[in-house]
Amino acid sequence: MNVVRAFIAIDVSPAIQEQLQHVCEHLDSVLQGLPVRWIPIQNVHLTLKFLGDVSETSLAHINEALTTAGTAHKPFELSVGGLGVFPSAHRPRVIWVGVETNDECFDFCRRIEIDMERLGYAAEKREFSAHLTIGRVSRGASRQEVRAIGTALRKEKQGFLGAERVEAVHLYKSDLKPSGAVYTKLFSAPLSGA
Repeated sequence: MNVVRAFIAIDVSPAIQEQLQHVCEHLDSVLQGLPVRWIPIQNVHLTLKFLGDVSETSLAHINEALTTAGTAHKPFELSVGGLGVFPSAHRPRVIWVGVETNDECFDFCRRIEIDMERLGYAAEKREFSAHLTIGRVSRGASRQEVRAIGTALRKEKQGFLGAERVEAVHLYKSDLKPSGAVYTKLFSAPLSGA
């Protein structure tokens, strides 16, 4: 049985991608060669649900659930801006730009979570934290380098980058390669609710 590593996400518009590219270039110059792997801008997305390994036979059920969710929800807008790290500023591993959610987004994300639980996918243990991952601290970074990255990023402020209109949700597969993850869109469901 074939399986794919899959996740559900919202795409980022070209206008926001351009803004994110400027942010990454600025941060790269601020970090002056510290070990950070920047995410290719075309790979930046808002992950709603990581599914993990999914059998090819399960994909049809996921597509059906996304279609149903899309017909029940109308398009909505999100605000993109702010800068942060996970898990903490003292031990940064992930560098992100924030996404301010609203009730429509929260309701839609909750719907996706419930529908995926019904299909047998584990519930998220953590509360949903909307963000766009733009960089990762390299695994081989020394403690001193990690601290230097955290110190530099604490000094950085990132304002509002723009509004993002969400009109569809997507199912992606992720192929892990030595050069980084390659994402392939498997299915899209428009948000068409009244």
